[in-house]
Amino acid sequence: MPPIQTATRAVLAIRVHCPIEPDTLAALLSGDIGAIERDPHAARMREAIARHPAVGDFGPYIAVAELSPGWEIFTVTPAAKPTLGKPGKQQVSPTLIMTLHIDAATPPARLDAALAALIAAHPWETPVVELTETRLLLRG
Repeated sequence: MPPIQTATRAVLAIRVHCPIEPDTLAALLSGDIGAIERDPHAARMREAIARHPAVGDFGPYIAVAELSPGWEIFTVTPAAKPTLGKPGKQQVSPTLIMTLHIDAATPPARLDAALAALIAAHPWETPVVELTETRLLLRG
């Protein structure tokens, strides 16, 4: 068997922590992937991804998002204007973690527009969106 040739591609990994309804998380955990489109926050985020082809660009595949269920724990301070929770109380939020990739060679204006759309679609006062420079392994 001949060895498999590989290559890599420089990308910006974007990890968005999107709050979802408890019923959405339960539906996803039971295998109902359609629950994403029924959840208002997740649906808005998916729409933002679909409107920006640079996000989730895998050549012949576009709008690619890796999805993971999760929970976030935080305490609201008196200075916050929370979407969820009350000041001084610990809050647990069901979360859909969306990992996206944008080619590192994406022009800055196109990248900025895509990131602005993700932030605009996010419902939280302080969205949790992580950016990491990385490389994807490709068949070469």
